[in-house]
Amino acid sequence: MSYASNDEVRGVLIQAGAERVLLPNATVAEMMSRVTVEPIEGAPDWLAGYIAWQGWEVPLLSYARFSGGDETVAGSNKVVVLKALGGNPEMPYFALLTQSFPQLIAVPRDGLLADASEESLPQGVHMRVLLGEQSALLPDLDAIESAVLAALAAVV
Repeated sequence: MSYASNDEVRGVLIQAGAERVLLPNATVAEMMSRVTVEPIEGAPDWLAGYIAWQGWEVPLLSYARFSGGDETVAGSNKVVVLKALGGNPEMPYFALLTQSFPQLIAVPRDGLLADASEESLPQGVHMRVLLGEQSALLPDLDAIESAVLAALAAVV
């Protein structure tokens, strides 16, 4: 997360299926809507396809499907392009679907509380946190990036 001050953390909140997902603000490259998606033959259902962005073919995934939920891939979806942190020159970015425009939020550092109500977390989820009265998922971006690379290697 990027830091606005010592006592707050900046993030971007998106809607992925039935879940709210809190992304580190520093990883978000761009937010777009009505993006053409090029399907990938033989890819898992959570890998929606490629989008063209700034000269790159960026893999687009449904985080909701990846983490065990459901989500419709439609032309009305919004897309959040994220900087990949793994250092792979073949995939410097990947993108997530969202149903609504992402919301920039500043969370008080002491307001980011882990929600330990679940025995085990879904794939690609680092932890569930409480934001006031509502919960949100903190994604495991390294695991997601690795899964996308493995899925792409399997369909080539």
